[in-house]
Amino acid sequence: MATAIEIFKHLPKKNCGKCNFPTCLAFAMQLANQKVKLSDCPFVSEEAKAKLEASSAPPIRLVTIGDGPKKVELGDETELYRHEKKFFHPTRYAIVISDSASDEEVEGKLQRARDLVFDRVGQTLALDMLAVRNDSGDASTFAAMASRVANEGLPMVLMSDRPEALRQAAAGLTRPLLYAATAENVEEMAAVAKELKCPLALRSEDLNTLADMAERARKAGVEDLMLDLAPQRAKDLVEKNTIVRKNAVKKTFRGLGYPIVLNACGDERAVLKAMLSTMKYGGIVLLDDLDPAHALPLFVLRQNIYTDPQVPIQVKAGLYPVNDPREDSPILFTTNFSLTYYTVLADIEKSKVPAWLLVVDTEGLSVLTAFSAGKLSAESVVTALEETSAKERSKKGTLIIPGMLSRMSGKLQELSGLKVVVGPRESSGIPKLLKSGQI
Repeated sequence: MATAIEIFKHLPKKNCGKCNFPTCLAFAMQLANQKVKLSDCPFVSEEAKAKLEASSAPPIRLVTIGDGPKKVELGDETELYRHEKKFFHPTRYAIVISDSASDEEVEGKLQRARDLVFDRVGQTLALDMLAVRNDSGDASTFAAMASRVANEGLPMVLMSDRPEALRQAAAGLTRPLLYAATAENVEEMAAVAKELKCPLALRSEDLNTLADMAERARKAGVEDLMLDLAPQRAKDLVEKNTIVRKNAVKKTFRGLGYPIVLNACGDERAVLKAMLSTMKYGGIVLLDDLDPAHALPLFVLRQNIYTDPQVPIQVKAGLYPVNDPREDSPILFTTNFSLTYYTVLADIEKSKVPAWLLVVDTEGLSVLTAFSAGKLSAESVVTALEETSAKERSKKGTLIIPGMLSRMSGKLQELSGLKVVVGPRESSGIPKLLKSGQI
């Protein structure tokens, strides 16, 4: 990445402010830190664009597979460690279907893929991709299976070492990933990828060979590449993925600046490798199958890694009915930190007692953290009650507050005009309190 001074030399130096910065130097500093785009400057020359766009390109190329709302984007990462900023494009999982499988086996895998859908903290976790492998050796059979699997509407990976089979199977599909070229056939595979305008995966155990293959593919006209590092052991996976990411991000080594694909098919440690790949910069993981008992923790791991560590997952503030409440149902309140909300919601549902759940906007902080930071107060709770018309929805006049906020009870009762009941310190005690008949 060019320095701010190097970038400044190529800017028009008008200091016009149309880039939303007072001077060209200020804009150059933001551009060097990858916080703005070169296109934000309306007066930059074409010659400067050519020079600067090459140097300001992301260290890991953005590769798109598929199209539409379910398209998969990989790469375009700028950080080595998550806490430095965040990771943007999460690891994707694909179930591989053999073109020599029976109709029953294919339908079974497709149905299991459809069923891999989970809801967690307001987000839907699901399988991302499907892949077809050319085990039959026949191009027509391969193409027929690819067409059948493509009907599921997910981005595709086509797996064959035969360029002609890939050409036939990819016809009619939207930007499938062609997997995978080797050192022996990279030019032939690149020719097919260029013709079809598809991304291409390169496979080799040797990183130097991969860098050479990437250069050969680029010379053949293919820029959208992925790298299969072919790790034999879990240790190799962690080491190679880290080396590739570090060289791309820290040293801006373009030869390895591409997303990583892992083929875990036929590996008895496939789930372990999928987890390691998720934690260590993996782009796509190819799996023979994925059991729901393995899929959920894998999806949750990915969800935790690819959320912004500086922005808690939040739910929308408001008043939520639980267990079909009526006017004589009490009100409970909590914060909009998603984990707190879903924990409290589950415990109220468990009680089977009708209630209203008031979610107060605390910028995603948990109850005690929000209270300590001044984001949760008696005044903010009263404001939430008024904005949601909670007292009109619940005529009972009772507000149950978290046990950790007992010191707030007196002031809240005075400001709200409601009877404030101090609930349990842990939400697990909510069912007992609601079913006690004392509310």
